[in-house]
Amino acid sequence: MAMARASSGLAYPERFYAAASYAGFDGSPNSSAKELTSKFSNDSALLLYALYQQATVGPCNVPKPSSWSPVEQSKWKSWQGLGNMATTEAMRLFVKILEHDSKTEAVKENGNSFPETKTISTENGNLMETQDKDVVSEGLGSVVVYDQWIAPPISGQRPKARYEHGAAVVQDKMYIYGGNHNGRYLSDMHILDLRSWAWSKIQAKAVAESTESPSPALLTPCAGHSLVSRGGQSVTLVGTSLVIFGGEDAKRSLLNDLHILDLETMTWDEIDAVGVPPSPRSDHAAAVHAERYLLIFGGGSHAACFNDLHVLDLQTMEWSRPTQQGEIPTPRAGHAGVTIGENWFLVGGGDNKSGVSETVVLNMSTLVWSVVTSVQGRVPLASEGLSLVVSSYSGEDVIVAFGGYNGRYNNEVHVLKPSHKSTLSSKMIETPVPDSVSAVQNNTNPTRDLESELEVGQEGKIREIVVDNVDSEPLISKHPETTEHLIATLKAEKEELESSLSKEKLQSIQLKQDLTEAESQNTDLYKELQSVRGQLAAEQSRCFKLEVDVAELRQKLQTMETLQKELELLQRQKAASEQAALNAKRQSSGGMWGWLAGAPPTQNAYDA
Repeated sequence: MAMARASSGLAYPERFYAAASYAGFDGSPNSSAKELTSKFSNDSALLLYALYQQATVGPCNVPKPSSWSPVEQSKWKSWQGLGNMATTEAMRLFVKILEHDSKTEAVKENGNSFPETKTISTENGNLMETQDKDVVSEGLGSVVVYDQWIAPPISGQRPKARYEHGAAVVQDKMYIYGGNHNGRYLSDMHILDLRSWAWSKIQAKAVAESTESPSPALLTPCAGHSLVSRGGQSVTLVGTSLVIFGGEDAKRSLLNDLHILDLETMTWDEIDAVGVPPSPRSDHAAAVHAERYLLIFGGGSHAACFNDLHVLDLQTMEWSRPTQQGEIPTPRAGHAGVTIGENWFLVGGGDNKSGVSETVVLNMSTLVWSVVTSVQGRVPLASEGLSLVVSSYSGEDVIVAFGGYNGRYNNEVHVLKPSHKSTLSSKMIETPVPDSVSAVQNNTNPTRDLESELEVGQEGKIREIVVDNVDSEPLISKHPETTEHLIATLKAEKEELESSLSKEKLQSIQLKQDLTEAESQNTDLYKELQSVRGQLAAEQSRCFKLEVDVAELRQKLQTMETLQKELELLQRQKAASEQAALNAKRQSSGGMWGWLAGAPPTQNAYDA
């Protein structure tokens, strides 16, 4: 057989991958579920699918599919039945079955070259394999499992591994530009076709603005994509304006200022918002809700990471810090986020110790957190500086992650189809299905394989009503009675909502009155405060004058003390002079009496 000739002489696992390529499990555009079922019987196809999943993914740990899909249930039972069979044993049995049960000749491509393996290592935790063409369809259609990260089969030359790059989706193509690799800024641009999962590189050049140098210039290497002289800031598009918050300047000083760039006039405004702003930080995430509220989550300083949530009302320019509910995420910085409806998804980031493995979502209306999924090990999804974009396929949103840094630079692509629905209007899709099915309403996490349903061979029509609100009731029947009942229910709900709205308006009026009274009281208190401040200033002036008087009196007192000392000295000198005069007088009196007595003058002088 052709398969045996193509794989003969090869050792495992190359022999297994050659066999998988022949069977249509290589992820190439030419392989399809129809080719797989045309080559093998149904039992063989189920067993091959189970062995391939066991060899590439490992034991089955995915939830059991919905009961309405018998094909998916058969696949799941076949995979689940293998238990903990070793990977090498699953590869050997896969090849053995193909060598005995193949029906057609395989096409040997490119001589001895074999397709690139599309398996995901066991350290990737819950990341799931999507090689099985019986389960997947082309491009984003390969994402059939909800709330699980999947590594799609990528072709073409991958971009250099990087982080802090820019990413955007335009018409089913993801554009990647710039980034950081080993401390060097990149200037290359790559495109990932989300329909074929093929990478391509383009030579992008900047258009010259002046007529003096009309030739295009090469794009400047960059990372972090700063619009101002700073890094680590958040830039959020709100209408026709860009709102920039935080980051750090060239001196690595953390910032928490707010700037807005009007894209129509290309003018900057620095906003002095009221309230308590977030602490200075960088590498946080930002999102806008209802074109009015700017949400800031996480980020870090030079010493710590945060998990606080702040909201800026862009109409009143007032900061607030609401209470978070649910499973509040751990502190992190360097994470990426995207919004789908009222849901804000956050992926990656770290806390200076390890990468964050959980993918979380915040309902921006209720501020309730929940964990979507989690990965294990040192995987690209637990990285900082990865990019996150949103695309769509068949009316459903798909999140695409690329790159990042978690000790090493990554260039892997992972996709996730969230089951969290936005509060958008219902969408109606018509798809051929068996006649026995009249309508389907799915609000959980189904694994849909409409292509397999078509191969059953039955014809009919199904009108699938996809209602985004998970609390809505299934619409099973289209009879007039049901329609009337639905209209009556809607009217009752409308009346209830109008009643609630009236109550809210009354409460709003009451709150406005309370606010007016509080403002009036605040004005009176402010006036009293100003009066007290005036009195205090007068008392302070009086105290200052008293202090000056006291200083002058102290100087006078010191002068008086000096004069007192001088007076005492003069008094002592006066006393001494008087005593000397008295003694002199006495001496003169004694001499006269001695002369009268006949004593010699010399003797009297000696006695004195």
